[in-house]
Amino acid sequence: MTDLSRYQDPLAIQRVLHTAKTIAIVGLSSNELRASNFVGYYVKRHGYRVIPVNPRETEILGEKCYASLLDIPDPVDVVDVFRTPDALPGIARDAVAIGAGCLWCQFGVINFEGAKIAEDGGVTVIMDRCLKVEHARYVGRMHWLGFNTQRITSVRSGLQ
Repeated sequence: MTDLSRYQDPLAIQRVLHTAKTIAIVGLSSNELRASNFVGYYVKRHGYRVIPVNPRETEILGEKCYASLLDIPDPVDVVDVFRTPDALPGIARDAVAIGAGCLWCQFGVINFEGAKIAEDGGVTVIMDRCLKVEHARYVGRMHWLGFNTQRITSVRSGLQ
């Protein structure tokens, strides 16, 4: 088993958030109740260009939707993945093929084979982290509320 913490480096996360302009969201849903839609809406509202990737849709969040990463005609800085972990190796291959700068795997999307494929292709990997939460932590306003703890949890430490 590989150490997951190597894919959660705060400096790498901040570098990606501060340099990225275009985010392709694989598995973006048109359903406003889905986490992918909320994250897509959030990052679009914060100035990133969002490119939806979902073969079942033609448009999401007012943006043209593509069936796969390979269909996107423009450069992509971040590939944000909202798919099951077993889909990650194929998505990683496509991220390398399009020259993406980062493969960002949302909470629970953990696949070390996919991470290795991306890394071997020169793509930065962030895994088991939410792009929206990390943006709020490092770029947004979450730290104003005292949440800059490197971890989001509902468990209160030391309180009964």
